[in-house]
Amino acid sequence: MLRTLYAEHAGSLLAFVLRLTAGDRQRAEDVVQETLLRAWRNADRLGGPEARSVRPWLVTVARRIVIDEHRGTQARPQEALGHDLDLVAEGDHADRVLQAMTLTEAMQTLNPAQRAILVETYVEGHTVAEAARRLGVPLGTAKSRIFYALAALRTALTEKGVTP
Repeated sequence: MLRTLYAEHAGSLLAFVLRLTAGDRQRAEDVVQETLLRAWRNADRLGGPEARSVRPWLVTVARRIVIDEHRGTQARPQEALGHDLDLVAEGDHADRVLQAMTLTEAMQTLNPAQRAILVETYVEGHTVAEAARRLGVPLGTAKSRIFYALAALRTALTEKGVTP
C-alpha cells in the first residue's frame, strides 16, 4: 500500500507542501514522508472497497504537520543549526583541569602558613600588605612566607614532573 500511495500521490503532495514550506525542499520531503507514514499506519481506515480517494486526507494531514511545526518553532527559541557554533563552542578544558589538579596536589605539600599566604596573594588577589593584615602577621613575615612557599611549591611541582 505504501508504494502505491507513494507512486500515486508523492509528487503532487510534494508540490503542495513545497508551497506551504516556502520552497524548503528538505522540510517538504520530511513532511511528505511523515504524511505517507501516517497513511500507512491508518491503512485500515483509508482502504477498503468503498474507499474514496485518499488525496484529501493526505493533503489535510500534510497541512496539519506543517502548521504544527510552525507553531512549535514559534513556541521555542530558534535552533542554532550549526550557525556560528564556533563562536559559542568552548575548547577542551582537559589541560586546564589537569593543571589545577596538579597545582592543588602540590599546594597540599606546603605547610598551612605557606598555603594561606599563597591563597591570599595569588588566588584571592590581595597585595602582600593586605594578606599580612588579613592573616595577622607582620609584613616582613608575609614576604618571607611567600618567598619560601613559592620555593617549596616549585620543588613540589618539579617532583610531579612539571617543568618551569
